[in-house]
Amino acid sequence: MLQRRNLTLTFLDSPPPGTGNAPLLLLLHGYGSNEKDLMQLSPMLHKGMRHISARAPLTLDFGMFAWFPIQFTPAGIVVDHAGAAEACKKLTGFIREIIAEYNPPGGKIFILGFSQGAVMSYLAAFHAPELLHGVIALSGHLPEQSMPFDPLKPDLGELPFLVMHGIYDDVLPVDNGRRSNEWLQQHVRDLVYREYPIAHQISDEGIDLIRSWLLKKVPKSE
Repeated sequence: MLQRRNLTLTFLDSPPPGTGNAPLLLLLHGYGSNEKDLMQLSPMLHKGMRHISARAPLTLDFGMFAWFPIQFTPAGIVVDHAGAAEACKKLTGFIREIIAEYNPPGGKIFILGFSQGAVMSYLAAFHAPELLHGVIALSGHLPEQSMPFDPLKPDLGELPFLVMHGIYDDVLPVDNGRRSNEWLQQHVRDLVYREYPIAHQISDEGIDLIRSWLLKKVPKSE
């Protein structure tokens, strides 16, 4: 595993055994975390894929980063929508860079985000679905201020989504996942939604489902 800084975002790169252009899974951590967090999942996911875990651009503290500013208030989390839009531009630029750098099959990537990283995954899908093979959104919420109601990009409806949420999530309550599920049911053709009896985290059952979902989308022989 290597840390690289030569592109728009700092990232960890974990290629599969062998050579050639492997399918690529981009990992996006949550608020206050870093690129090492989700890379811990790499050994439990698709072993034939290259896993890239990106560090969010906003520094909060030592080893703590965010994709965009938020405020925690008694009424809930308040999002800096201008900051989220800027983060989306950086992320889609980075996705184009890693596609050019690693030449994954089909010229597209899969993207997996947790919490604020899930919001970024949705933003990437809404604004540049042509860059993606599929989206895995864990414990997140739809970025309402950036919803592509008019018009929807045609590629979005063809994009597969896997969405998971914890029933006991006290950071982003499960209603966020349910609203995401309801909206996606109306706008995409390939959707899997699951809830688990957990808090703001990823369950072992969820990891198993991610692995099986990826294996269906990217058979090992590819």
